[in-house]
Amino acid sequence: MPTITAFENSPDRGRGQARDMRVRWAFEEVGLPYDVRLVSFAAMKQPEHLALHPFGQIPTYEDGDLALFESGAIVLHIAERHDGLLPGDANARARAIAWMFAALSTVEPPIVELTMAMLFERDKSWYAARLPMLQDRVRTRLGELSARLGDADWLDSAFSAGDLMMVTVLRRLNTSGLLDEYPKIAAYVARGETRPAFRRAFDAQLAVFAAASQSSSLS
Repeated sequence: MPTITAFENSPDRGRGQARDMRVRWAFEEVGLPYDVRLVSFAAMKQPEHLALHPFGQIPTYEDGDLALFESGAIVLHIAERHDGLLPGDANARARAIAWMFAALSTVEPPIVELTMAMLFERDKSWYAARLPMLQDRVRTRLGELSARLGDADWLDSAFSAGDLMMVTVLRRLNTSGLLDEYPKIAAYVARGETRPAFRRAFDAQLAVFAAASQSSSLS
């Protein structure tokens, strides 16, 4: 059974923003059981974990003699080996993979930059002046994505790994208010979140946070 790593105590407080959520969702979509090994922030910087992930992050993936890092690579590996996340048609399959790369390389960077600023830079003197610029960069990508999506349910006909990756990236904006400016994108994210596989994955990662919170309160 494949084993992935996840935060022992997730900084997102169970909201499903950590990148192990993408891998959990992929497993659920293809119906593949998996194990989770929880790691602390200290353990992530130890040689044992660095041998799996050279940058000391999560998630990692282990299955037999194969070890992988980077959520996109792990999701693609799962999707290529199990039905449910990539189309059978070669051209549609290639487009789905292209959308995975677009989510990670084009859409996610300005979103991460904005959310990191909102989390860690509010007390800086230049925060108020910088925030509108960061928000506008995200708006540019959301506008482009909304125009491409149009009235379709998914990015390229049927749901695919491209949608899985895009929805998890866009969910980082759930508390920013920016999604409300793009109703088609907000509805797209909501469709992803209502998929049964997403709900199973979300509940599984939330259970880890709930258990950690309970343990902390009892100690």
